[in-house]
Amino acid sequence: MESELALPIRYEKITLDAGYRIDLLVDNLVIVELKAVTAITPVHEAQLLSYLKLGGKPLGLIINFHVKRLKDGIKRMRI
Repeated sequence: MESELALPIRYEKITLDAGYRIDLLVDNLVIVELKAVTAITPVHEAQLLSYLKLGGKPLGLIINFHVKRLKDGIKRMRI
């Protein structure tokens, strides 16, 4: 498992370090984005989808810790 992993943008032969950072990468397969917000919004979902596409990973989780029951704060996403 890796944390705070830098995610550059690559297009053809150009690489840009845009400052994107993946919170957790599990087994080089699953991107986990950690939040502590009142509600998961479409912006959070778009952020994870961007990370999945840029990182070439098929599966991601948003885990929101600002909920009474943790299972209510988990959103699974695939591309």
